[in-house]
Order: sequence, then C-alpha cells, then structure tokens
Amino acid sequence: MDLNTVTEVRDARRRATWQPGDAWLGGGTYLFSEPQPHIRRLVDLGRMGWQPLRTTADGGLEIAATCTVAELSGHGRQAAWRAAPLVEQCCRAFLASWKIWNMATVGGNLCNGLPAGPMISLTAALDGVCLLLAQSGAVREVPVADFVIGAGVKVLEPGELLRSITLPARALAARTAFRQASLYGLGRSGALVIGTLDPVDGSLTITVTASTVRPIRFWFPPEPTAEAVRDALEDGIRADEYYDDIHGLPAWRRHMTFRYAEEIRRELNREATR
Repeated sequence: MDLNTVTEVRDARRRATWQPGDAWLGGGTYLFSEPQPHIRRLVDLGRMGWQPLRTTADGGLEIAATCTVAELSGHGRQAAWRAAPLVEQCCRAFLASWKIWNMATVGGNLCNGLPAGPMISLTAALDGVCLLLAQSGAVREVPVADFVIGAGVKVLEPGELLRSITLPARALAARTAFRQASLYGLGRSGALVIGTLDPVDGSLTITVTASTVRPIRFWFPPEPTAEAVRDALEDGIRADEYYDDIHGLPAWRRHMTFRYAEEIRRELNREATR
C-alpha cells in the first residue's frame, strides 16, 4: 500500500532529530499493509549492517531487530540447542506467505506488540531481553515479557529503537512444549502457550500469549501439580486480560489456555522424570 502522507525516507545511519510523525522502517510488512495517516517520515534501518544472528560469549543468541523470520527459521533448523524446535514452531505460527517470511523482521513483530505475535511468544518464553537505544544515546535492557504491556502497547519511548533481543544459553538448553490454537486452518493464533523445563533446577515456566493482551509467565518448582498450575492461571490472569476480537472470544481463549497449560505440565513432568 502507498503511504501518501510520507514525505521523506531517511537512511537510519544519518543522525537526525526525531520528530513527531517519524517511524522506524524494518521489513515494512505491517507499515505497508494498511493506511498510516500519522506517519510523515520513515527512518530506514535496512542499511545498518547489523548481523542478523550472533552467538554471544556465554553461548546465548543475539537476534538483531532487523533479522527476518526466514533467517531465524533457517538458523533454528540447524541449531543444536535443545530448544531449537521451538524456533520453527513459532515461525510457522505466522502462517504467512514466503514474501512475508523473507521481509518481516523479528524486531518488527515485537514492536507491533500484537497478542498473536509469535516472535513475542518465542522470545518471552526463552527469557529474551530487549536492548533499547534512545535518541539521547542512552541504553537500557527490558525483558521481552515486560516489553509488551498491552495489545499493541509497548514500553518504548518516542524515538527509542529496539536494537536486538538476546536469548540466554540456559534458556536455549531447556526442553520445550508448544501448543497453539486458531479458529480456522490459516487463522491468527487465538491461544499460544509455551512451556520450558529448566536444564539446571528442573523448574517449569509456562508462558501464555495470543489469548492474552500481553505475555504472562508463570514459574513453578519441579513437577508442579495440576492444581498448582490451575490456581496460578486463575490468580495470574485477570478476566479483562483475555483478548477479544474476531479471532476468538475471551471465554474460548481462557478455556484453551487452561487446557494447554495442563497438557504442557503433563508433557514436561514426564520429561523431568526420564
């Protein structure tokens, strides 16, 4: 779609004063999908030269905000980490065309902040931490689980840029379980629940996304009971935090969340006893 309110496209390598009406341009799959009447200038990140994926000194993974879904998917299929299958499962949760896969960026998916964003699901479940760069040069780190605070609502300040997301080595070594529900075959996720079994202490973490307006994580000591998981979800997710749109009513999303959390508990409890 043509954005007929845009009067200038700037290279992000050229420092300039951030103005109202500016927007960062990564892959552009969202920006060019619908009218953006509030945008006057695009600041293009395409030539920043950021390495899409990099192994950190401690064995973790740094994902550049400009890394495409296709690049991440390819890397995940070749990786040796125990959590590697989760990468492909979340990439496939896009149910997108090959054009979207090759243009859409991990950072763009996070910065849209939509409940069904599968890159939010993946990076929140694997203890991801966002590196944010302010126009002043200040740097701060925010866990992905705290980065999205509502449907389309992020903690980004005006002009602040998501530079990368880092997944720690310990999370990459976790056993994982994945559940996703959509109302129809090629539909947007109505519930996406991920479980991770800590490789060190055997604790279980369940991350709820898509059914809720923000990522919500629950931690349990080894081999939690069904009652413990059910009670945690009851207490930890308010009724108004279940998302409501054409892709699923809150009651259905809640039902699938509880069902998948129990399935994950059973699956990873069995893994823990092997």
